[in-house]
Amino acid sequence: MASQSPRRLTVGLTGGIGSGKSTVSQMLVALGAHLVDTDAISRALTAPGGAAIPHIAQQFGEAFIEPSGAMDRARMRELAFTDPSALARLEAILHPLIGLHADQHASLALPDQHIIYDVPLLAESGRKWKDKVDRILVVDCEPETQIARVMVRSGWPREAVEAVLAKQAQRETRLALADHVILNEGLSLEELRTKVTKLWGMWNNQAPS
Repeated sequence: MASQSPRRLTVGLTGGIGSGKSTVSQMLVALGAHLVDTDAISRALTAPGGAAIPHIAQQFGEAFIEPSGAMDRARMRELAFTDPSALARLEAILHPLIGLHADQHASLALPDQHIIYDVPLLAESGRKWKDKVDRILVVDCEPETQIARVMVRSGWPREAVEAVLAKQAQRETRLALADHVILNEGLSLEELRTKVTKLWGMWNNQAPS
């Protein structure tokens, strides 16, 4: 008798800045996953003509919209540092739209494709994403490694990277949510790919019925 194909899994992928989460997501796509990139969705929503732009202009004023029609990210970051409510007001606009667009992106997956929801702030989002996915995959590394990688990648000073880390969930909080953890510490790209491929094989051969 032919073996039954494993059912499609929905996986929430998360990790702190500089953890290598985006690299892992692309490796999963190469293996056949359907990627829903919530960060890319957020950027599209706040780009010229994005669905969030009219709401941002109404909530914050036209000064927060660039001449190009995009949200002025630098001005919004400055406001968020001085007005603690600003980020909450922006998230109240973006999060429902991100959820709607994520569902639309997920609907494009083939029936047998595993769906990867790349959610940088999954741990900070309450039960929203935890209730939506079958598994949570955390890409993890030491905080010092995160800082070093982001400084090299972005050219940011250490203080700027530490400020971003301070606003993200604690490492322990993310790990406590994880069904799977990929420790991306001291690995070559090939060694990381081997870990991702092993996990992919487990999902395909040992997915729950």
